[in-house]
Amino acid sequence: MTIFTAAIEQASDILWNSLLLFLLVGTGVFFTIRLRGVQLRRFGEGVHRVFGNFTLRGKKADDQGMSSFQALATAIAAQVGTGNITGCATALVSGGPGALFWVWVSAFFGMATIYAEAVLAQRYRTTVNGKVTGGPAYYIRAAFKGTFGKVLAGVFSVLIILALGFMGNMVQSNSIGDAFHNAFGMSHLAVGIVVAVIAAFIFLGGVQRIAAVTEKIVPIMAAFYIVGCVVILVMNYKALPNAFTQIFVLAFNPQAMAGGVAGVTVQQAMRFGVARGLFSNEAGMGSAPNAAATASVSHPVKQGLVQSLSVYIDTLLICTCSAMMVMVFWVQDPEAAMALNGMPLVQMAVNNSVGPMGIHFITFAIFAFAYSSLIGNYFYAESNFRFIFPESKKGLFVFRIACLAAILYGAVNSFDLAWNLADIFMGLMAMMNLIAILLLGKWALAALKDCSEQRTAGKDPVF
Repeated sequence: MTIFTAAIEQASDILWNSLLLFLLVGTGVFFTIRLRGVQLRRFGEGVHRVFGNFTLRGKKADDQGMSSFQALATAIAAQVGTGNITGCATALVSGGPGALFWVWVSAFFGMATIYAEAVLAQRYRTTVNGKVTGGPAYYIRAAFKGTFGKVLAGVFSVLIILALGFMGNMVQSNSIGDAFHNAFGMSHLAVGIVVAVIAAFIFLGGVQRIAAVTEKIVPIMAAFYIVGCVVILVMNYKALPNAFTQIFVLAFNPQAMAGGVAGVTVQQAMRFGVARGLFSNEAGMGSAPNAAATASVSHPVKQGLVQSLSVYIDTLLICTCSAMMVMVFWVQDPEAAMALNGMPLVQMAVNNSVGPMGIHFITFAIFAFAYSSLIGNYFYAESNFRFIFPESKKGLFVFRIACLAAILYGAVNSFDLAWNLADIFMGLMAMMNLIAILLLGKWALAALKDCSEQRTAGKDPVF
């Protein structure tokens, strides 16, 4: 098993660092240029569509889909996981403070990619058994005609079910179990049972209950975490100028000043920063379009603009908050910071600022983020299960029970192989998805042109 695990780790490293990193960034750059910086030009419109009529009690999702905000909240629920707390800390240790700059760069280009994904998900969505559905499986089938396209779409669906519905949720539930065991001494099994029971209530309620839950918990947990981080940063405001200086200077010259990590090159800072950003916001991986497809909007571009904000919220806000808490500690005690990594580094950083109370803050943040990921990941998995088995009600029930069993198992057992396999499966998903959106990219461009022309004519864009 050790040899097999090592081989899987090596394969994952080659797939992500030698191929996908360039394909993901390249796709983001391509769409940014072709769409003439849509993530900047139309940013205000996206914000208005999200917050213009903001409410925690939106229209109930039905067979015709969910609201635009509910689709966004479902995507963010999946994107915001424990990696938003520990991932940036790992990037800082591996690539130095300058890696955070490259996290921001990858997020900027990722916003254009996720816009294109959402537009195509809307363009190729369909109605199955009276329910609106869509996602990469549907536009992959359109991009690759005939039997090959159908097979490729089916493979994509199987991969996302395994990577997110089972393995990804095992990892998230394990994070919850570890957090409560370490902070309060609670039994992993007890935590797992509670998590699984709450998940069962949500999962068995279908899309309607998932949409209702995510539209409430995502804004609340994001606001709670961001406010908590801002309070900590304000308490340590004197360290912030040096922290920002290190981020921007060490992004281009990792050895230019104290605080740099020995031996780190610009290429390494870029690699770890870009990879962390892409892992965090999932732009190009083919997960978020499953939620975007179900949004009830009059024009695909409307949801594309809304969905691009998920990258901003996930990476430029939440990940940055986590990273800046670590950077404050890094500036104050660089030797201690460099000796730690991942969750211990974040916990020590917060403890250094506000004492033991900070540990509880991080524990509950882990619970909220990991639990939201459980919900979002399951939604993606169920959507693709329905793609493969559209008529199987009994099969769907068994599938839901299997997903709950995986959550319970993950809370009790640490299964590193699951995470490594999930990396490979998500990498293969991303390759299929990226090739499909590049082949169908003309439709994303045409949709934006059509929307702009209707707006210029004083109309509310309708597709």
